[in-house]
Amino acid sequence: MTYLKLSGGTIYDPTNNVNGVTGDIWIRDGKIVAEPEPGCDSSVDVKTIDVSGRVVMAGAVDLHCHIAGPKVNTARKMQPEQTRELPQQRRETENGTLHSGSLGNVPSIFTTGYKYTGLGYTTCFDAAISPLASRHVHFEFEQIPNVDTGFFALVGNNHYVMDCVAKGDQAGLESFLGWLLNCVGAFAPKLVNPGGVELWKQSHSGNARDLDQIVHGFNVTPRMIIQSVTRAANSLGLPHPVHIHTNNLGIPGNWQTTLDTFKSVDGLKAHLTHIQFHSYGGGIGDEESLCSRVGPLADYVNTHKNVTVDVGQVMFGRTTSMTGDGPLGYFLQNVSGEKWYSSDTELESGCGVSPIQYRNQNFIHSLQWAIGLEWYLMVDDPWQVVMSTDHPNGGSFLAYPQIVRLLMDRDYRQELLSLVNHRVLQHSCLADLDREYSLSEIAIITRAGPARILGLVNKGHLGVGADADICVYNPNDNFQRMFELPILVIKAGQVLVEDTEIRKTVSGKTLVANPEYDRHRDGEIEEWFNRNYSLNSVHYGIRGHQQGDRTRESV
Repeated sequence: MTYLKLSGGTIYDPTNNVNGVTGDIWIRDGKIVAEPEPGCDSSVDVKTIDVSGRVVMAGAVDLHCHIAGPKVNTARKMQPEQTRELPQQRRETENGTLHSGSLGNVPSIFTTGYKYTGLGYTTCFDAAISPLASRHVHFEFEQIPNVDTGFFALVGNNHYVMDCVAKGDQAGLESFLGWLLNCVGAFAPKLVNPGGVELWKQSHSGNARDLDQIVHGFNVTPRMIIQSVTRAANSLGLPHPVHIHTNNLGIPGNWQTTLDTFKSVDGLKAHLTHIQFHSYGGGIGDEESLCSRVGPLADYVNTHKNVTVDVGQVMFGRTTSMTGDGPLGYFLQNVSGEKWYSSDTELESGCGVSPIQYRNQNFIHSLQWAIGLEWYLMVDDPWQVVMSTDHPNGGSFLAYPQIVRLLMDRDYRQELLSLVNHRVLQHSCLADLDREYSLSEIAIITRAGPARILGLVNKGHLGVGADADICVYNPNDNFQRMFELPILVIKAGQVLVEDTEIRKTVSGKTLVANPEYDRHRDGEIEEWFNRNYSLNSVHYGIRGHQQGDRTRESV
């Protein structure tokens, strides 16, 4: 019997109310276990790693990113110049210069796993996958090393969903969600601009500008979709009931739509994502009136424990916008003048991809940066807010260590605030926010909180029975440097990073939800599917198909 012991570390485990306590962590068979009783079997073998004076946390969890599927492959194809411009991607050989194509702001799936590992992340969820692309995504997950993965299935513009909502067939909707999640191996339902993407697909000029706009041909509204899907997902008892990208993303004045969406879920559990992009005051086309409206939205979150958010922090530099929100992709392309890709997925969803560059002297970009930081600092309970950049939409996940420093070091935050467009000071309250996060709060918004929101009882903490996903840091007054280079990363009990270098590769798991539901509707669903889709239901998703060697774990 072999144990791995991390000895003498300073442990931050908010789930178990352990914050800054010196102690040992015992690992066996990929799990955290209790310390063996003294005098136990002499065959016990203990390997000890001394982590005295170092900070020990659970492996980090990225609740919202875009790392697999057709959209990220399209983003790479759109930017071949990145493989030519970045010197770290070049390797000189006797036959000339080779370009790996691995880096840039949309790294390859292989590189993505290693980059997350190097930051201490051990679990990542792709936040927007068309169910029709699910088999593709499962195969790509096979190639992402070292991290557990899962994805959210797009349903907010699904024709079967809208038919059920229009008829008031809540039982049918619940059965369909159960059928779909089981069929495609997804973790949760995702709503993206509910109803608005369908309006865009009908005319390529339409969109849903408020929650009560009628979706032509279905006689439903975004509010009806949000309420019905949220009720069905909560009724199914999903670990993560519903992930909502609400209407009017990025549009001045959209804060009221966001507040209406919060109220529409009516006390049920729901998560609103990349909330920074949904927190703008002002009027359409009136840049002078654009301002932060985080205040009233954060007040709502502070008084309603049923809702949670992730931030979608904007960070300055070149990146890529990729979204299931087709009309938003078109809007961003018109603003930026960059290349643009749009795709409509039959009966299900849409997609828009366009490169973008956030500049610190641009007023709008600077305000977006400030609004994201306001969210972290104005939500009272860190268990209700999660760190994200909506990778790569607001910036790369590689920016997470800098965000940590911005939250923990007010002086650094003020220094960067002085370098952005000066008009931000009149349109944001960031300069007045003195709050500094503690290490315990950082552990919450990057580990414990997202694990709890996702319903991952074995992730995000260091208690007995948890997965042995662990990260160890050297303390440093420069918190960005501290979190950029963990000295030890352990995944499922295996040491992957040691002395800041990756030493080993393992295969992660794919996390799925297999909810119980009324299967009497399966025949009806599949008959509808075969009548309306361009393929037969037996070829949809992963039912009955072996997806390589990667383990799928039901949560």
